[in-house]
Amino acid sequence: MYNRFGLFINGKWRAAENGVTSPVISPVTETVVGEAPVAAIADTKAAIAAAEVGLAAWRATPAFSRADALHAIADELARRTDEAATMISTETGKPIAQSGREWSLVVDQFRWYAEEARRIYGRLIESRVPGGRFEVHQEPVGVVAAFTAWNFPAALIARKVAPALAAGCSVVLRPSSQTPGVAMVLVDCLRAGNLPNGVVNLVVGPTAHTYVPIMAAKSVRKVSLTGSTRVGQQMIRDSADTVKKVSMELGGNAPMIVFDDADLEVTLDATAAAKFSNCGQVCVTPDRIFVHDSLYDAFVDGLAARANSLVLGDGLDPNVQMGPLINARSLEAAEATIADAIANGATLAAGGKRSPQFNTGHFLQPTVLSNVSETSRVFAEENFSPIAAITRFSDDDEVIERANASDMGLSAYAFTTSAARSRHTVTELKAGMVGINTFALAASEAPFGGTNYSGLGREGGSEGINDYLDTKLAQVVL
Repeated sequence: MYNRFGLFINGKWRAAENGVTSPVISPVTETVVGEAPVAAIADTKAAIAAAEVGLAAWRATPAFSRADALHAIADELARRTDEAATMISTETGKPIAQSGREWSLVVDQFRWYAEEARRIYGRLIESRVPGGRFEVHQEPVGVVAAFTAWNFPAALIARKVAPALAAGCSVVLRPSSQTPGVAMVLVDCLRAGNLPNGVVNLVVGPTAHTYVPIMAAKSVRKVSLTGSTRVGQQMIRDSADTVKKVSMELGGNAPMIVFDDADLEVTLDATAAAKFSNCGQVCVTPDRIFVHDSLYDAFVDGLAARANSLVLGDGLDPNVQMGPLINARSLEAAEATIADAIANGATLAAGGKRSPQFNTGHFLQPTVLSNVSETSRVFAEENFSPIAAITRFSDDDEVIERANASDMGLSAYAFTTSAARSRHTVTELKAGMVGINTFALAASEAPFGGTNYSGLGREGGSEGINDYLDTKLAQVVL
């Protein structure tokens, strides 16, 4: 697989300049699934140079032609769904059905931004100067660097590359080294758009060989990251030297409130599906679950029963409902988080251990913790694992205050059948996105992003293209 592709620079697949490769490890079998090229500094610099040349041609391409190219790419993406879903499950271990849904989001992003390319509007403003007028133009920001994470290795790329191409920018993509094959398949699909050479480039490799030269390059005018808050903070600092535009989708620690009038069965079904999707490795998953006293015991029992019923295994098996954590380090961190919660008084209602049915792989049982102390690690930090941490509340105003007691502000959720309570909760919760009776927040037509330590900017919706555009003002006097 990896030998078919490699690095993609100036319109061509190629090996790393020095021939170095690195193994890609299956989180299911812990065996090598292939060897991916490791970019040298020279490869990254070549990608940046190619992007500079590609930018000149692509920004001069009419918006309607860019839209046609993105639609052609979407057609190719749709055609290769099975291949892509298999690669996603192979590299991440997630269930194949979830991988297929992720790839459908990729197709949808390119469809959406194909149309947004046609809707990059300027405007005219009356001038105070006789015979004059102000013209407001929107122009591509320039070369864009996109850094993506492994947990949604295809969708996160599409969220950055699709709007960048729609805006007329060129791109240097640096995906996670844990999921390079997914990026390769996606970039290969981009060739269906007949883009000029250099418009899209792919490099995979360590920070010193990829990140450092990208951040140092003056010609890279924007960087977009999906990653941890710690990495985002460093990237913001590093971007200051060359005053790059930045957009950041960073960590989450989402609260979820179950009010006393919630439909219990609907809430439980939705919570189990969301919390254990992708083995809990989702930035918008509900991390801190607050349940009203009147529903507390039934909620804990119901969620534990659903957790215990999940089928674990290799995501390529269509019967599997939850795969492994991405690596041994993540599994060890999850175990430490559970131990800390129990040491601080939490009760283990389900799971809590490595799955005994597997001799290999990073499998953790879906875990439900009740009576969780809000000072324990599982509440204080994003746990990024299949751990549902539950505590109780009795007063509406108090629980909103507790829900807001976090530096993060990516997503928040509440379940209620009251319209008035719903509106009040949306207003009071401090988050970039709020779901009421739903966890479905990610859609091409909707702006995705957070506040506070959870990031800057938005991906998706009509807002998503703004970070890839510069505004130019002209005063024309005739």
